Amino acid sequence: MKYYIIAGEASGDLHGSNLIKALRTEDPEANIRCWGGDLMEKAGGTLVMHYKELAFMGFSEVLGNLRKIFKNLAFCKQDIDRFQPDVVIFIDFSGFNLRIASWAKQHGYYTNYYISPQVWASRAGRIKKIKTSIDAMYVILPFEKQFYEEKYKYPVDFVGHPLLDAIHSQPFIKTDTFKEEHGLDPEKKIIALLPGSRKQEVEKMLSIMLSVCPEFPQYQFVIAGAPSLDDTFYKPFLKNAQVHYVANKTYMLLHCAHAALVTSGTATLETALFKVPQVVCYKGSWVSYQIAKRIITLKYISLVNLIMDKEVVKELIQSDLNSAALTRELKEILSGPNRDIMINNYELLEKKLGGPGASENAAKKIVASLKNTPK
Repeated sequence: MKYYIIAGEASGDLHGSNLIKALRTEDPEANIRCWGGDLMEKAGGTLVMHYKELAFMGFSEVLGNLRKIFKNLAFCKQDIDRFQPDVVIFIDFSGFNLRIASWAKQHGYYTNYYISPQVWASRAGRIKKIKTSIDAMYVILPFEKQFYEEKYKYPVDFVGHPLLDAIHSQPFIKTDTFKEEHGLDPEKKIIALLPGSRKQEVEKMLSIMLSVCPEFPQYQFVIAGAPSLDDTFYKPFLKNAQVHYVANKTYMLLHCAHAALVTSGTATLETALFKVPQVVCYKGSWVSYQIAKRIITLKYISLVNLIMDKEVVKELIQSDLNSAALTRELKEILSGPNRDIMINNYELLEKKLGGPGASENAAKKIVASLKNTPK
């Protein structure tokens, strides 16, 4: 059968590559054409467009690239028509994908969505388009199934979270070896700093995170470098001998860390799955925060707390994120009962996510649905 997969970001490339591997296991004759990245191509997909050509962040950048965006939309429709797939599979990337999905459904294509847009966080009006454009939705967060089915009467399948697959498939070295390879003090425990991946975000978050270093001389702080930023970008933050940096080894760093300070996002869930106690941090511009407050209607900002529906990890947001508060909360999780309680909650969180196998579960359902779909 013929599969057309569209992912538009690095995370989509990772999860798309695992989906491709699983599809090829379920359907050895699978002919897969895709928008994504190097990982999806390596997994066996014929790469049409790299996600680096699609990633535009922020209103001004999108506005400045409207011509290119519309050109990509037109090309994608033409390419689907030439390929004539049995199914079009969308992975997150809702701004682009929901436009293609609407067109694809109108033109008689069978449409599946793997990894739902975060409509439960903001712009719930997109659900109307999802219901009319998507034949099958495969969600990766347990509360998403309840959200879609109870609130919007739209049946979806929960397949588990692909991060579990990504983490369980990684080879890890011993902490002592990691410290030796990166020139870290063999005697000091590591506090990992995950400040995000965008330049302005990292600059803002790192300055606050690093402000607590003098209060913890017995620890070493290690910055997780993002693949989207050059090594030279981090040099100004490494003037303190207590602070170190590793590039593109976030999972290995979390594997070795004693605690972490984490900018809100998927990294909060990754940190939890490594059973590393954390403090969640978020601070945006005043304007961005005021806009976000009005369009995001959630009790929590971290995936950990959202999935557990309670405060498992402390969230320091906007004015609450300062050196004094961060120092206080970090002390709480370095030792003692609060640390143990958080780790116990992490165990319950992992059980809620359903264990490894999200990619395989999604692939099996997609292939089975194709066999049962009239041509």
